[in-house]
Amino acid sequence: MKNAFYVLIVLFVFVACGKKTNFTISGQLVGGAGKTIYFNKLLISNLLPFDSVELDKEGKFKFKGNTSSPAFYQLKLSKNSFVRMLLDSSENAIIKGSYQNFIRDYKVSGSKGSELLLDLDNRFFQAKSKRDSLMKLYNLHKNNALYSTKIEEWNALYIKTTTDHTNYVTSFVKRNPFSLASVYALYQKWDETNFVVNDLQSMKTAASALFSVYPKNEHVIALYNNTLQLIKEENSKKMNAALKESAVNSPNIILPDADGREKSLWSLHGKYVLLHFWSAKDRASRIVNPVLAEIYNNYKNRGFEIFMVSVDNDRVAWMEAIADDNLSCINVGDMKGSYQATTNYNIQELPFNYLLDKDGIIIGRNLKGPALNQTLSKIFK
Repeated sequence: MKNAFYVLIVLFVFVACGKKTNFTISGQLVGGAGKTIYFNKLLISNLLPFDSVELDKEGKFKFKGNTSSPAFYQLKLSKNSFVRMLLDSSENAIIKGSYQNFIRDYKVSGSKGSELLLDLDNRFFQAKSKRDSLMKLYNLHKNNALYSTKIEEWNALYIKTTTDHTNYVTSFVKRNPFSLASVYALYQKWDETNFVVNDLQSMKTAASALFSVYPKNEHVIALYNNTLQLIKEENSKKMNAALKESAVNSPNIILPDADGREKSLWSLHGKYVLLHFWSAKDRASRIVNPVLAEIYNNYKNRGFEIFMVSVDNDRVAWMEAIADDNLSCINVGDMKGSYQATTNYNIQELPFNYLLDKDGIIIGRNLKGPALNQTLSKIFK
């Protein structure tokens, strides 16, 4: 299956690279003679004016352009009258519609991506219109006992309408992983805060497939980066929930020290331990190091240890920092970023630490300077 997937990717790239770059979009809008139609390119955060023409006496128009990969465009008649298109190189898209009701009354052919967008828009409009109508009925009669049975029926229909469209869009993304129409689908929103699809797996599917074929497309890059951020946030939530819910021993860390000897965090059970993540090349970490060295000297003979985890990949810089900052406590790192340890402890910034009690239970988080000193002085009073 993996081999077939990569063969498919190669075929997509080959076809994309072999296409001519010119495309055309022409059409006819009934009732629009003499009116102006604008053709814009849709960027991530703004519109790029592309061209404009006056509709002839039959309402006909034509635009030409070029693109090296699929791109989003807008055909606009006025501020509130426009449609979006997804055009690829060498396509000859044809638009037929009504000038007066352009948004809802048009058809497109000759452009697969644009046809997919039209289908998504039509289905979304129908679903949203039904939801809005049901909500109006509910708000109008929610306090009327005579409509109690109807209200239950409306609620059920509202939920079904929402679920059906969400399932359709989710299925759409799975069926069209290599089409930028999936990007469009994933960003459909019921309102300002609620997306139609809240499925991270669907985003991962589309982002991975599209990035493998169109790594330089700005819409694909934006989706890819957004997906990575959501994955990071999801992992962070899981880690925080696990730490908060279980309140048991912290995950073990086994890494080599500067002499190549493996050190285990769990071997320090019975002592209070400051688990500290840092980097020799991070200025903030280096500023904190002398403070940690002093704290360690004050408490090391009283059942306290510091277990420092380096996220460096430069052994020379790491060794020099240990010597320059007089760090005599335990210092470990695999010189590959200590990825597993940072992942297990959800490290998002440097320096960062956890204070563990004698059983390895986390009792403090990111304690610095006076806060750390105050906490330790209470423990060892």
